[in-house]
Amino acid sequence: MLGTTADPSVRARAAGVGDTMDRLTRARAAAGLKRLTARFLRQTQGNVAMMFALALPVLLMITLGAIDIHQASKVKAQLQDALDAAALAAARSTFTDDVNINKVGLAALKANMPGYFDETSGDTANFVLLNNRVTGDARVNVKVLVANIVLPPYGKLLDDYLPVSTRSEVLRASRNVEVAMVLDITGSMKGTRMTDLKTAAKDLVDLVVQEQQSPFTSKVALVPYSMGVNAGTYANAVRGPLTGPTSIKGAVWADGAPRAISSISRASQAVVRATNHGLSDNQWVGLSGVSRMTKLNGKAYQVQVVDTDSFRLVGANTNGENRDGSGGVFTKCLYAGCHVAVTSENHGLADGDGVEISGVQGMTGLNTFWTATRIDDSRFRVPLVGVGQGDYSTGGSAQCGRDGCQVRVFTSEGGALRRLPSSTCVSERAGTAAFTEAAPRSGSWVGRNYPHSNNPCLSDVITPLSSNAASLKSTIDLYAAVGSTAGQIGIGWGWYMVSPEFGALWSGAGRPNPYDPKETLKVVILMTDGEFNNPYCQGVISQDAPNDGTAGNVNYQINCSPEHGGPFSQSVKMCEAMRQAGVVVYTVGFDLDKWRGPNDTVDTAIELMEACATNKDTHFFQPDNGTDLKEAFQAIGRDITRLRIAR
Repeated sequence: MLGTTADPSVRARAAGVGDTMDRLTRARAAAGLKRLTARFLRQTQGNVAMMFALALPVLLMITLGAIDIHQASKVKAQLQDALDAAALAAARSTFTDDVNINKVGLAALKANMPGYFDETSGDTANFVLLNNRVTGDARVNVKVLVANIVLPPYGKLLDDYLPVSTRSEVLRASRNVEVAMVLDITGSMKGTRMTDLKTAAKDLVDLVVQEQQSPFTSKVALVPYSMGVNAGTYANAVRGPLTGPTSIKGAVWADGAPRAISSISRASQAVVRATNHGLSDNQWVGLSGVSRMTKLNGKAYQVQVVDTDSFRLVGANTNGENRDGSGGVFTKCLYAGCHVAVTSENHGLADGDGVEISGVQGMTGLNTFWTATRIDDSRFRVPLVGVGQGDYSTGGSAQCGRDGCQVRVFTSEGGALRRLPSSTCVSERAGTAAFTEAAPRSGSWVGRNYPHSNNPCLSDVITPLSSNAASLKSTIDLYAAVGSTAGQIGIGWGWYMVSPEFGALWSGAGRPNPYDPKETLKVVILMTDGEFNNPYCQGVISQDAPNDGTAGNVNYQINCSPEHGGPFSQSVKMCEAMRQAGVVVYTVGFDLDKWRGPNDTVDTAIELMEACATNKDTHFFQPDNGTDLKEAFQAIGRDITRLRIAR
C-alpha cells in the first residue's frame, strides 16, 4: 500500500493552513519584485534599464510559474494521501465487484479532497479490484491563479490549469473461507418457514461464494438435518461398514430320539411313567402325542426324578383332568426350555445380542427376531421351544441385531423386543471421541442410526464444501421438511464438514484446508427452530426422548439413556470444542420456542443458541419471521466476507 489514511477534518485544517501560507508566499514574492523593480527604475544608466525591461517578463514568468508549480506539487501530495486512504477504504470494504469498490473509493476520496471531484470540475478517479489488489487512479486540474492575474498571456499558455495525477495500490488482505450451513429441515419447518429458509440460505451462498476462486477460495458445505444427518454415500466411511448375515447350517433342540410314555397321573405336578427314562433332576423334556391330557403336548418341562421309571413335570398341574393321560412321547432337550440351537459359523453373537433369522425351511418358527445366547463360535440358541416344531430342512441366515449390524434388534423401554432397519443416516458419536473431530475409524466411528418408518431417515444428504454456487442453490431448493429434531447431530456435522481431520473423506474441492486462521477462515452456521427432541442410545432413539421425538412410536425407544447427556448439553459441548479449534460459530434461532430438554443443563433453545455462538451479542440471531430470517443470513454473509478480508 502507498501512503497512509488521513482524517478528513485534519486534512481540511491542513489545507486551510496551506492556503494561508500560499497567500503569504505570493505576497512576499510580489513585494520583493516591487522592491527590485523600484531599484532598477532608480538607476539612470540606460543600458541597465533596457536590460531590466528585457529580462522582466522572463523573471516574472520564472517566479510566478514557480509559485503555481509549488501549488500543483502541494495538491499532488494531498491527492496522493487522499487516494491512498480511499484505496484502503475500498480494500477494507466487503465488496468484490468493481462497481461497488469504485463507489466506496470515490466517496472516501471526495471526503478527503474537498473542492475537487464535483460534476463540472473535470477531475477523474477510478478504483478497480484485480487479483486481490485494489488500484486507484486519480487526476485533478489545479487552477493557475498567480500567472493568470499578473501575466494572463503566459497563464493562457497552460490553459489556465495544471493537470495533476497519481496512483495508489492496496493489496487486499484476504484468506480462504469455508462455511458449513447446518439447516433444520424438520417437520416443524413445513410451509412458508421452509420457503423462507431456502431463500435465506441461497442468499448467503451468493454472498459467500465468489466467482473468482484464485488466489483465494470461498466454499460452502450443506448439512440438512432432522431426526439425524444423512451421510449418503459416505455412510460406510463415517459410521463403519455394517455387519451382514451369516448362513445357517442347522437347527436342533432334542438330545436323542423320542421315548414312549406309559401314562401320566393326575396330580399337582403330573408324574410321567416311562420305563428306564434315563433322566436326571432339572433336565428338560418336551411332550407330544399324549392322549386325554392334550394340554401337555408341545410344551417343555423341567423334571424331578421319582425313580428309574417315572419323573415329575415341574409346574404341570393336572388335578383337574378327568382321567390319566396315556401314550405319546417325551424327548430330552439339549438346553433349558427346549430352546433351539442354531448352527451358523462365525455368527459373532454374544449373550443378549439380538438376532434376526430368515429363510429357514422346515423349522419355520425360527424366522423372526430373537435375543440370542452364545454357545460357541458356531452355535447360538434362541428362545424358540423346539417341541412341536418341524425339523430343520435347509437354508436360512442369521443377521446380528446389535449396534453396528444391518438391523437392530433391541429391548424397548416397555420391555418388548423390537426390530428396526439400518439406514445411511447417522446419530450421536459415543465413547471418548464424542465431542472431537477425530477422523472416523474403528473405535471412533460416528453413531449408526436405526429409524422407525414413521420417522424415517431424511432423504436430503450432506454436501461437502463446494464453490459451485448454482449447484449449492439447486440442492437447497430440493430440501423437504420431515421428521423430528436431532440438532446435536447436525451441529457435530457442521464441524466435520470444515475439519481437516475429516478431509480424507472428501475429494477435490470438498477437502477442507488445514487449520491456519491467517490462511483460512472456518465458519459454522447453526439454524434451528429449537426443539431438540432426539437423544440416541446405541443407534436408537432413547427412552429419554419425549413422545414427539419418535413421531408417536414410543414403543420403539430403546431401554437405555444417551451416554453423554441430553441433546442440549451435548450441543453446547460440541460448540465449545469447535470454537476451541478455531471455528467461528453463528447461530440462528428461528421463532424459537422456550422448550425445556429432559435432564439437560441448558433450559431453553435460546440459551443453547446463545451458548453455542462465538459471541452471543454479535453472532446470535433470533428472527421471528421470514423477512427477519433472510436479513439474519444476509448479515452473517456480509460479516463472513468482512472477516475474510480482515486479519
